[in-house]
Amino acid sequence: MTLPLLRKISYILLTAVFLVCSFNAFSIVRAQYKTTQALPRNEKLPLFDPHRRSFTCEIEVTRVPPVDAQAEKWFLEAQALDEPDAWEEDRDYKKIVLLARQAAERGHWKAMLNLASLYLEHRDPPQGEMEALALVEQAMRLGVPAAYDRMGTYYMNSIGVSSDVTRAHAFWQKAAEMGNPQAMAYLGDMIAATWNNPSEGFWANIPIATKMLECAMSQGYGPAAYTLARLRGWPRAADGKIGGSRTSETRALAQITLHKGVSVGCSECARSLSGEFRNPHDLEDMLVPHLDEARSARYAVLHNALNLNPLLRFPNLDKVLPLPPAPLSPWDGDKQTLIDAAKGVTARPTEPKASAASQRQGRHYLDPGYNLIPSEDKAGETEAPFAKYWQATAPVESAHLKARFPDADFTHDKDCS
Repeated sequence: MTLPLLRKISYILLTAVFLVCSFNAFSIVRAQYKTTQALPRNEKLPLFDPHRRSFTCEIEVTRVPPVDAQAEKWFLEAQALDEPDAWEEDRDYKKIVLLARQAAERGHWKAMLNLASLYLEHRDPPQGEMEALALVEQAMRLGVPAAYDRMGTYYMNSIGVSSDVTRAHAFWQKAAEMGNPQAMAYLGDMIAATWNNPSEGFWANIPIATKMLECAMSQGYGPAAYTLARLRGWPRAADGKIGGSRTSETRALAQITLHKGVSVGCSECARSLSGEFRNPHDLEDMLVPHLDEARSARYAVLHNALNLNPLLRFPNLDKVLPLPPAPLSPWDGDKQTLIDAAKGVTARPTEPKASAASQRQGRHYLDPGYNLIPSEDKAGETEAPFAKYWQATAPVESAHLKARFPDADFTHDKDCS
């Protein structure tokens, strides 16, 4: 075989090998691209529309998957260990992470999102952003509205993904449409302005803002009440322009909205009402019917409590801090007493302490007031020193004793030793 022919064959073989390798490489890249595009983070969503004409109120709890009892038990235990009231150094994050992971592995969607937050807080190195992102996407695949809200936050803050404000708003819009109250409140606040200013990120779409905020409030999301009270207190046209002066009816509605917000965890609502009852901006146009230092002080206590622990809820608020004209119930000024009363917490009665006599006699709950007085003339360790005990007691009406013991002699100077 001649040399030129061999060269030609070699070139053909090399070209074939190159083409095959190139095709395989292209196939791998294409498969990886398709896999990446199929990830929930890359879901194609409609752009955020601040001027939308309609909005349907969906309820988040109707859209989330069920959780089993064991996973819920682990989740609640982890949540209790991570209470905001506890000092950070006192929290056992190793156990918190373990419990959250166990619950997440059993499909508990709240545990998935909490575990993602723990990873971002570096509570379980080397788990980090990518592991948190994977957990959120797992919850998205389950159809959890809150997971779409979280993904919007990740895009806004460049957590595990490249920063993309447009995609962030698209995910928040999707979360709101699915029923997530946090996304509704956030977007509702953005479109509750008095004019449009896209460069600053706010618009005027009062009808839709009101629907979103009302839907969020109906699900017990307190922070939505603050903006909603503003919309209810100052009448607005659809384009955001103030439609007139406040009336007694709109003031009352705004006050009720803020008060309801406090009961479901709105710290700003409590701060606002505290200020209105103590020092309103305009005495001639104040929101509340009259100044009231006592009510202001109570709202201030609840405001501070919610700042420390946003998870607090006050279902008993109307009993300890009713709106005027209902009178206020008595309060001793102790802050924790007020907070517990608003929470509806009943203090556990203190356990009786064992007295020295009860320990000797084996009666743990004998009140210390009934201690037997020691005496030298007792016959044994388990017998009461009757003589000294009799002399130590206060005088008793003999008629009462005779009625119970008719045959006994109750003369006080009788020698009973």
